[in-house]
Amino acid sequence: MTSTRRTSARSSGRTPSAASPSCCDPGTTSSASSRRTPWNWTRRVSSPPTAGVPTARSPSPSRPTEGIAAAYRDVLAEESARALQYSTTEGEPGLRAALAERTSVRGLPTGADDVLVTTGSQQALSLLATAMLEPGDTVLVENPCYLAALQAFAFAGARVVAVPGDEDGIDPAALEELVVRERPKLLYTVPTFQNPTGRTLPGARRAAVASVAARRGMWIVEDDPYGELRFEGERVPWIASYAGAEDRTVLLGSFSKVMAPGMRLGWLRAPAALRRACVVAKQAADLHTPTVNQLAAARYLADRDLDAHVVRVAGVYRERRDAMLAGLAGALPAGSTWTRPEGGMFLWARLPESYDTTALLPRVLRQDVAYVPGAPFYAGAPDASTLRLCFVTQTPDEIGEGLRRLGKGLRG
Repeated sequence: MTSTRRTSARSSGRTPSAASPSCCDPGTTSSASSRRTPWNWTRRVSSPPTAGVPTARSPSPSRPTEGIAAAYRDVLAEESARALQYSTTEGEPGLRAALAERTSVRGLPTGADDVLVTTGSQQALSLLATAMLEPGDTVLVENPCYLAALQAFAFAGARVVAVPGDEDGIDPAALEELVVRERPKLLYTVPTFQNPTGRTLPGARRAAVASVAARRGMWIVEDDPYGELRFEGERVPWIASYAGAEDRTVLLGSFSKVMAPGMRLGWLRAPAALRRACVVAKQAADLHTPTVNQLAAARYLADRDLDAHVVRVAGVYRERRDAMLAGLAGALPAGSTWTRPEGGMFLWARLPESYDTTALLPRVLRQDVAYVPGAPFYAGAPDASTLRLCFVTQTPDEIGEGLRRLGKGLRG
């Protein structure tokens, strides 16, 4: 369960007048950002960011650089001919076996043949859209939803409908009503440390979602890029492990947040027929994920302790989350609320209704700090007062300074 905090009215700064509506295009660069390099909640960037900064770079604490470098050296020294050659579309057998084992020990029995290696989990989304959707098909999503998923489904010509929910996530009763009315092809969800809100769907709701899928014949695409980054509370099992969801759920995973995003290694676990359709789609897309990257990841998993590395990273992230939580009341306007994630990378804030975070962004950028406006994350009518903050990319001291600048920018 994700808790929500609220500022006191007595802690307010002055409130700006309601901003005029505006559209946030993540691909446009603001004039302020062309002059400066702001902190993006908190990460430093080496080039001017786009307005809204739609992606969060994987921060250096999450990259086991020495182990990865050693894995590449060993692979190229010992099996260079294989590493530099074509591979199978499904993925290198050793990596698929390692991924299956990691999935199985976390409570979801999986064999190597159940896994398709993809070029990042974003490709997995694109392959599923190709394999499952026709123009005009309906897709259900969380509200708000991971932005790149909305883009992938829109590119496939799907009609995207948001499922009502609350601070814990999807409302299963509302989900079933929509399934009956809309007859969707699938539900897409990031149930653990969701992007953008950081919230986690409780176990009881996961079971209920699985039950809806079983009764109504609905597919679930369960995206889990952040699940290993838990730093408090108990792990909640994947929806795919609940009764009724076994043959209706595709589970997506990624090494981007725990190993290195530049390796572009993701995977999907799916029932056989759907997995074969994704293999055909991948053959048309890129034939296979780069062999050398797959072999290096498999070598790293064989020679190093990824779980111990993740534990160390989670400890760092907890300190940074705590620093951000400690400073939000003094930075955000009176009446603001925010989530308290138990892991992952993001938290979500909602300012009073009179605030438009898209319109305010240029003013905040002039303080050399940035956030992501919430509007683009909504499939339907956006909440213009929302924003996403990333707490993992800078030190607690830098986060404190960033919050001071954010408060100054919001107050004008």
